[in-house]
Amino acid sequence: MHFQQFYLDCLAHASYLIGDAGQCAIVDPQRDVQIYIEAAAARGLTITHVIETHLHADFVSGHVELAALTGAVIHVGHRGGAAYEHQPAHDGDEIELGDVLLRFLETPGHTPESLCVLVFDRAQSSDRPLKVFTGDTLFVGDVGRPDLVGSKGYSAEDMAGMMYDSLASRLLVLPDETEVYPAHGAGSACGRSMSTERSSTIGAQKASNLALQPMSRDEFIAMQTAGLGAPPRYFPRSAELNRLGAKPLTELAAPMTLDPEAVAEAQERGAVVLDLRDAAAFGAGHCPGSVNIGLDGNFAPWVGGLIDVDSELVLVVDRAEDVDVAVTRLARVGYESVLGYSSEGVAAWQSSGRDLATVGQLTVDELSTRLAEDPGGLLVVDVRQPGEYAAGHVPGALNLPVRELVERRGELDASQPLALICATGYRSSAATSLLQGHGFQQLSNVVGGTAAWVEAGHDVDADQPSCTMG
Repeated sequence: MHFQQFYLDCLAHASYLIGDAGQCAIVDPQRDVQIYIEAAAARGLTITHVIETHLHADFVSGHVELAALTGAVIHVGHRGGAAYEHQPAHDGDEIELGDVLLRFLETPGHTPESLCVLVFDRAQSSDRPLKVFTGDTLFVGDVGRPDLVGSKGYSAEDMAGMMYDSLASRLLVLPDETEVYPAHGAGSACGRSMSTERSSTIGAQKASNLALQPMSRDEFIAMQTAGLGAPPRYFPRSAELNRLGAKPLTELAAPMTLDPEAVAEAQERGAVVLDLRDAAAFGAGHCPGSVNIGLDGNFAPWVGGLIDVDSELVLVVDRAEDVDVAVTRLARVGYESVLGYSSEGVAAWQSSGRDLATVGQLTVDELSTRLAEDPGGLLVVDVRQPGEYAAGHVPGALNLPVRELVERRGELDASQPLALICATGYRSSAATSLLQGHGFQQLSNVVGGTAAWVEAGHDVDADQPSCTMG
């Protein structure tokens, strides 16, 4: 048996190669597919099958391009309504790859068409699955969200009920030693409490996964539908691209080099100037109205969470070579309209006689001093998720998650000095840029975030005993 896991950290996405006897299948491929072609060739394998466990919402899959390049058959759940040539997968359908047998299980719950895939090695045992690819049905430490398919006519409660039935009748009846390989790990928005572990076993999950503990169907539904935040805004577009089939990356238009006048004209037409530099560089000087989402962080998911998917983009980078990286990462989440980039960035902007905007950078010690010297003068705005905030925050901080910040900016006084904080300073820098674009001027970004605040020994308020910041 040939088996390989591929893990894309920036999307917390796992994909897989499985095969035998010169053939293999690729499960849940990322959009840029050359890695699978190279991995198969290195093992002397031909890619004959591409399997989608469901129509992914959090990334755009490369299944159509991979099939076109290799001649492989695409397998998608029959309820998905896929618009490209494929083999609709039904419960019990099988694929033979030498001694490897793949068997589909229909496991609706995350989406109606969700599948899991059992892996048997008939050279070892014909009736006990060695592995199961669980897609977004079962994660290590969690199960898939039930609220991402509202447009398909199902409520979150409907989907959670389906998930309960799928887990009980399909997965929890598998042998305890069956290895679990999900499509995502910690950091993905497709679940809420995923582990950093990239695989597990059915037995280990039955023992430790809170969603798999004994409870009634109604209790499970209540648990899985409580406290769900709004999904990132790009999810519907990605799911539809995966239903229709995304174009090959080679067909995307190459971004042009833009001078300051062209950048300004694009911005006036409604394009978003996306500054990919780190928080310190952005704070020192940037094009007014630009949005800061650093390329070195969880870039693509945060673009997807903060910028409308239909936006045309202009990139500001430190290095021209960052453009290709950014374009690929944006395409992985369905952002395909990159007009161009400014490699000379703010220096060229300033040299052209245009003003720069700035954002102050506060260390946690400076923040502590200012709060002590002028109580009530500076408002700390914590832009993390409510669970992170509840686990531990700067005393007196107001919690406004960054994804809700623009819509809820009316809760802030634009004339009051604001210090924005997150876990590390990454999201809070993005938050300062969003507020600045809506007229807020007295803004500071807290360097190092709450992690640095805690490490420095400053006081923390918490609404629960544990602290899970990240």
